[in-house]
Order: sequence, then structure tokens, then C-alpha cells
Amino acid sequence: MNKYGLIGFPLTHSFSKKFFTEKFKRESISAAYENFEIEKISRLTEIVEAETDLAGLNVTIPYKEQVIPFLDELDRAAEKVGAVNTIKIIRKAQKIHLKGFNTDTWGFEISLKPLLREYHTKALILGTGGASKAIKFVLDKLNIEYISASIEELKNREIRYEDIDKKMMSDRLLVINATPLGTYPKTDTFPPIPYEYISDEHLLFDLVYNPEMTEFLKKGRERGAIVKNGLEMLQQQALKSYEIWIS
Repeated sequence: MNKYGLIGFPLTHSFSKKFFTEKFKRESISAAYENFEIEKISRLTEIVEAETDLAGLNVTIPYKEQVIPFLDELDRAAEKVGAVNTIKIIRKAQKIHLKGFNTDTWGFEISLKPLLREYHTKALILGTGGASKAIKFVLDKLNIEYISASIEELKNREIRYEDIDKKMMSDRLLVINATPLGTYPKTDTFPPIPYEYISDEHLLFDLVYNPEMTEFLKKGRERGAIVKNGLEMLQQQALKSYEIWIS
């Protein structure tokens, strides 16, 4: 029986385990899914060697970037994004080959595209962490120009939150929350942007999926914006991961 799993730390509420366990049961697939809560990414090698039935892994916070040096190969998208959320484990003649992929790009694009209108040509990304990398990859692909709001030291195409004003909000009608703000249990938190300038032409996309309606999305909806949470993105990236594992 093939085994799949998730590596990250901490893994207090894992979407992946529930999703795949239900999928395997529903579709009568002889497979199992297990969480591997590891405090150091260096334990990846140990897990892959010990778990001989392990055929694939998902990678979550904080290891999407840290995992790269432990892999033998990256697919082109993962290389360009600079982050991996899926590992295919290939075992041949006592050798183990680990190939990294990024299916967050796939999930985000599928979830976002149906909502885009012709005036969604510029985006404001909130956050500059690992999650934002897949977002930038997709926006580049869709020819949507973007700028990112950061609390860190500023790099190219980055601004401070206090620089977000009425002009910027009216110019950038796609706003994407790539921070963990609003995630359970801290559901009363939200990115500090001037929500009073949101209109019914805005599209607010939140990578957070728990709760379904974050404060960020609520504030957008109150102003008439189209809003979308990260659940479909998560489901689609998971399905793409499985497709990679069994191909």
C-alpha cells in the first residue's frame, strides 16, 4: 500500500490529512496519508529512508524553501518560484530520487481566473513570505502587474503598509492576502489597509481558508467587493499533488 504524507511544523490542523484520507476512502484507493511533524527539515532524509512505502509528500510552513537543498531535482515552476510544496519520491534499484514541484501555482490560478474582469490589471499583494512566491509566479503568467506590502526590509517592488493610500487602492483592484492574518484561532486579525477605499470593482482573495470568511474578506464584502477564500486553491493544489505522485 502506498503511503503519502505532510511535513511541516507545527501541524496542529492539517487540511491535507483529512482531504486525502476522505479521498482514498471515497474512491476505494488503497493508500494512507500521515502527518510528519518535524522540528528540523534535515529529518526529511531519515523519514524517506525509514518509510519504504512513502511515495510522495506535501510540504508546508516553514519548509517550502528550506526543503530545496535536500532534493535531487526541481521541476521548472518550482525552480522559478523558489518554493516547493510537493515531493515525488522515486525509488529505483536501492536509490531514492526526490523531485520537487510547486502545485500552489496551479491551485491559485484555477481559483483566481474565473473571477478576473478586464479591469483587474494591477494587484496589491499583502505579505512577502513564502506563500507570496507562487502568487507572483501566476500574476506574471497572467500579465497582471503587482506590488507587495511588507513589514520586512524593503526589496524591489515592495512598499510599506502605510504607503497604501486612496490612489493605490483605486488603481489596484485585485488585493491578495498572502499573510496568515485572520487564520484560526486569531480570527479577529486582518491586514492593516484602508478598507474604506474598496469598491464593487475590487476582488479580494485570501489565501486563508479557516475561517471561511475572514475579517479581511468581510470588510471587502461590506464594500461590495468580490471575495474568495483559499479553500479551492488548497483543494486544487492537493489534487495536482496526487496527480504528480501517481504519474
